[in-house]
Amino acid sequence: MISLDGVMQAPGGQKEDTSGGFKYGGWTAPYGDKAFGEVVQKELQQPADYLLGRKTFKIWEAYWPKHGDFWPGINTGTKYVLSKTVKKTDWENTVFLKNLAGIKKLKNSKGSDIQVWGSAELIQLLLKNDLVDELKLKIYPLTLGKGKKLFDKGTVPAALTLTESTVTPKGVIIAYYKRAGKVKTGTIGA
Repeated sequence: MISLDGVMQAPGGQKEDTSGGFKYGGWTAPYGDKAFGEVVQKELQQPADYLLGRKTFKIWEAYWPKHGDFWPGINTGTKYVLSKTVKKTDWENTVFLKNLAGIKKLKNSKGSDIQVWGSAELIQLLLKNDLVDELKLKIYPLTLGKGKKLFDKGTVPAALTLTESTVTPKGVIIAYYKRAGKVKTGTIGA
């Protein structure tokens, strides 16, 4: 979930993540509608495991074990958490990874698809190290200015192909992109 200017911080609630003085928590709420709900429910039904950053994990660990009826897969799927400080939890099916090497080993293993939800710093680390195969973006029709951004600290140049897209009645653009090799350049009109 990102704004037009790339902010992805605290989409779900006013007190979700106020770090850096962010004051627009819950900015996605006014854009919910039936079409958006159907897309999200389809995504939540996909079998997957999850890769989370420490901050997102701490928020989710307090919420999702008690709300699994809405998203059963988040409790039954394996949660891989990148953290140097958090090493244990009561949340079932959680594995802690200490570093980028652990993520690379996970990416090269067989198993379920691995999804990242939230986790701005983790996504930037993955993009910087060319570890992203697909982006599933929900682009909201607003700008937020300051806040944690999706493409904030650089990425590996890469071409992407749009594989699916929808625009909801409230203007949210839902776009799925898969990696499509290297960036190609040329000259317009040549």
